[in-house]
Amino acid sequence: MRLRITRVAAVVILLTQLLGNTLAQKKVKYVMVVHGGAGTILKSKMTPEKEAAYREALTQALQEGYSKLKAGKSSLDAVEAAIHVMEDSPLFNAGKGAVFTHDGRNELDASVMNGKTLEAGAVAGVTTIRNPISAARAVMEKSEHVMMVGAGAEKFAKEAGLTIVDPQYFWTRERWEGLQQAIKEDSTKSVLDHGNKKTMRMGTTNRDYKFGTVGAVALDKEGNLAAGTSTGGMTNKKYGRVGDSPIIGAGTYANNATAAISCTGWGEFYIRSVVAHDVSALMEYKGLSAAEAGKTVINKVGKLGGDGGMIILDRNGNAAMPFNTEGMYRGKVTEEGKIEIEIYK
Repeated sequence: MRLRITRVAAVVILLTQLLGNTLAQKKVKYVMVVHGGAGTILKSKMTPEKEAAYREALTQALQEGYSKLKAGKSSLDAVEAAIHVMEDSPLFNAGKGAVFTHDGRNELDASVMNGKTLEAGAVAGVTTIRNPISAARAVMEKSEHVMMVGAGAEKFAKEAGLTIVDPQYFWTRERWEGLQQAIKEDSTKSVLDHGNKKTMRMGTTNRDYKFGTVGAVALDKEGNLAAGTSTGGMTNKKYGRVGDSPIIGAGTYANNATAAISCTGWGEFYIRSVVAHDVSALMEYKGLSAAEAGKTVINKVGKLGGDGGMIILDRNGNAAMPFNTEGMYRGKVTEEGKIEIEIYK
């Protein structure tokens, strides 16, 4: 009798182990994550129609990127395709929906990075390139440089065969009205309050008029990671201000050894904290998971007084989307093509 019980127990243990192994094998693997910006995004202030529009745009971005991955294209192709969708949508602060500077211009920034080679490209302060993410990729693949700015970047993009548009293409009423509201409340000297320390500095403070920076990270069939970020910057920005989005290591980073990261938020704090690279470094040197590293770094940003979020995808398909604002437009797609969209905290 005792022998029979022992055998039954052994069978139960074996079945439990097999079940555990099966569940482990079925662990969700994500191949692409996107974001459309973080900020004060409250359900109470969102109309059903607008929420549906954001969900549809994020879904379309994921579908475009996923179709590239499914066809065996590179993670770079997927990132570029997904960001194109968001740059072409007036919903996001990138490309068509970019916010205005104090002088009434749309100045666009973007960057991209290849996790396999650590090659990177970026453009900043461009006004005539329809899809800045493609310009960033062209800088990476067709030039000896990493970053180009302004008129020079536009000349290069034209010679590289990219679509050039009249600056008027980027004009949208919602962003224009946002600028007018910002100017109404603005003065050339803004008071920055970091804790108990107040300073009078030239420039524009973040009043969360619009956080709509877009980004994408992807993992392809070859196991290569890529990350890209595109933005119109900060409403009412002055003096040629540039945020973290086009800065490799601050707003964008990808390394096959760790993860691909794209950030959104108050750029000055992301630059000072070298956020994207810090996530990768914590994973590489301390062995933290994507979720642990992301949480650690977003907490650092918060302690400095900054806000925003990021998306992270590691080399095993684990995804993390930490943020310290009320919401972040975000979505991810599994290896099987299942799409998940989230907006609020």
